[in-house]
Amino acid sequence: MFLSEYASANMQALTSKLKGLKNMKKSNVLKTILIISGLMASVIGAAILFTPVAFYATYGIAVAGNFSLLNEIRAPGGALLVSGLLIISGAFVDKLTFTAVVVSTLLYLSYGLSRVMSIAIDGMPVDGLVHAAVLEIVTGLACVFALAIYRGKQKESA
Repeated sequence: MFLSEYASANMQALTSKLKGLKNMKKSNVLKTILIISGLMASVIGAAILFTPVAFYATYGIAVAGNFSLLNEIRAPGGALLVSGLLIISGAFVDKLTFTAVVVSTLLYLSYGLSRVMSIAIDGMPVDGLVHAAVLEIVTGLACVFALAIYRGKQKESA
């Protein structure tokens, strides 16, 4: 299945689930999107921060023994971990919801689109990284929908 077909099928399923949300203050779907996207970022961030050799080995990438590369890899791992915690917090703390949705949207779309750019410039990576790009773009687009719904609801209640 091509990348665009996979993303399109997932977006259609997500769009059908998001219909009817405008009548809810902070919907269960919005909370679910924040919790899932936050958990994904936190778990991946923790794996990169604390076990980068094992994490990257799952993609066939050898980083063991390259201390400068490990240092460079752990830094974004920590950023992913705390970003994920902020995103999860937005599901439970009303004052953080908008910020969490924006952070999640920017995080996932920037990762996914950067991978697409890398594919265009550098060529196809291993399948796992292509799947990661699809998941990141789909998650980012889900967050765009959540952002639109959240902002629309905020304007209605003002």
